[in-house]
Amino acid sequence: MSENFQSDINIKNKKANFEYELLEKFEAGLQISGTEIKSIRLGKVSIAESYCAFKNEELFVFNMDISPYEKASFANHEPKRKRKLLLHKKELLKLLKKKKDVGLTIIPTRLFINDKGFAKLNIALAKGKKLYDKRESLKSKDVKKQIDRLLKQ
Repeated sequence: MSENFQSDINIKNKKANFEYELLEKFEAGLQISGTEIKSIRLGKVSIAESYCAFKNEELFVFNMDISPYEKASFANHEPKRKRKLLLHKKELLKLLKKKKDVGLTIIPTRLFINDKGFAKLNIALAKGKKLYDKRESLKSKDVKKQIDRLLKQ
């Protein structure tokens, strides 16, 4: 019996594009427990305040809030525990080398469930934007909206 998983779970970190300049993107698996995947499928996740860091050459995501599953008994999970990210060794080494550059950080940009039913996290190597860069982003966004409005008329 083959199930075809279709999911509309697509949780984005909207702050990421505004606060950071995204340099390189990766797709990582998540090491999670049974009640966590049930909460993710219900969409009860927040990645807005989360970040990624290395610990003993393994990459973890910190501060990702997965709400406790309401129908679980005593075996529920901690909402903001650290979760291991699953990447290929080459990708981990590449991130580890680039992370040593000053001012670079690794942030989650999107959480989704793939066609096989696994939770995946898009992460990006990012550099923080200065205030004038943020203003420039807002200006270009406004100009693009105005152009789109004029073209639709």
